Parts: sequence; C-alpha cells; structure tokens
Amino acid sequence: MKDPHFFQDRAILAPTLEAVEMINIYMLEMIAAPEHEYLSSDSALRSDEDSEIQGEWFTTEFLNDTKSSGMPNHKLLLKVGTPIMLLRNIDQAAGLCNGTRLIVNELGEHFIGATVITGTNVNDKVHILRMDLVPSDSKFPIKFRRRQFPIAICFAMTINKSQGQTLSQVGLFLPRPVFTHGQLYVALSRVRSRKCLKLCILDEGGKQQTSTVNVVFKEVFGNV
Repeated sequence: MKDPHFFQDRAILAPTLEAVEMINIYMLEMIAAPEHEYLSSDSALRSDEDSEIQGEWFTTEFLNDTKSSGMPNHKLLLKVGTPIMLLRNIDQAAGLCNGTRLIVNELGEHFIGATVITGTNVNDKVHILRMDLVPSDSKFPIKFRRRQFPIAICFAMTINKSQGQTLSQVGLFLPRPVFTHGQLYVALSRVRSRKCLKLCILDEGGKQQTSTVNVVFKEVFGNV
C-alpha cells in the first residue's frame, strides 16, 4: 500500500457492477487509515413532455439510492492510499480522462488530492472537485443530476471498463458466467502471459469451479 505504483498495471476484473462494488468495499476495509465519507446532492430534472416518467415523482431518497453505469454513487467512502478511476473527462490536455486511474493522497472537505498512475501524465499530482453529472446512457429511464466527485474506487473494475488497457497482473472474479459476446475474451486478453492471470470462478452456491461458460453469439460469424 505504500507503493503508489503497485496498482499501476494490475486490477481485479468482474462482469457486473454489483460484484465490483463488493470487492471494492472488502478491499477498502483492509486499509488501515481513517475513512472519509462524501455524499452527493441529487435532484430530478424536468422530463420531456412526451415522457411517461416525470421527474417530480421521485424523492431525494429514491435518487440517492439510484445507481447507473458511469455515475459515482451517492455515498463515496475513501481512504488515503485508495486507487480510484475518473468517470468523466476533466482535462484531456493534462491526461485527466474517463478511465484514468489515480491514488488518493489527500482528502479535503471540498476536494480530493490524488496522484496519476496511468496514461501520459504518470506521477502528476492533481486536485479533483465535485461536478454536476447526468447519466450518459440515453436509455436510462430517470433524468436526474448528481453533484459528486466524478470518481469510483477501482481495486476492481468491470470487464467492459478494462477494454483498451494492458495490465501486468489480472485477477478475474466470476461469481456468475459472463453474459455478453466476447466479454470473457476481453478479460483474458488484458495480460500478455497466462502466468499473470488468476481466476476465481463460483457456482450459484458460492463453491469454486474450474470452468465457466464462454458466451458467443454465433450469428456474428454468419458472413465471415
């Protein structure tokens, strides 16, 4: 934990946000440092006139409990030494883009100080502020605004989020089989060598297994 570069090119991958969050909470509890809690301010947005779902129907408590891919949670628990990932482009010229990973080194009341560990600006020290964020998924049924730090803890990340990254060490956690075409291939191809990959495969009862299902949509090969 004292070496900020330890997390530079290693990660745990999982197929779902629920599995990722479970791992991140477990790992955060292992850090022997004071914990700081950051809560978001959530508000509903006016819906389109032809929308069947109106923003004024939703309470603040309901919005606080709402989770969406690419959005930070209402409650962020952080400790110094925690690896985090940016969920939005902040300053592309400075290398602060969606997917950039950092290590937390300062927890202020209105800012988070961190050191960049991936990309072109490794070792740069930056301050991250709260932003007004709206779910980027156009199919998401609720329109709301969340003012929160645009980050997520990233001891673990989803397989989809790891696309395009090359890592030296990967742990693949599969509490259930992958559910989309090519997802297993993406996870296994993050490393260059088989010895750098470890898998934990569980069945529905939580017992360890030695194999898993590889989901392939054979229709995509019809015209190959």
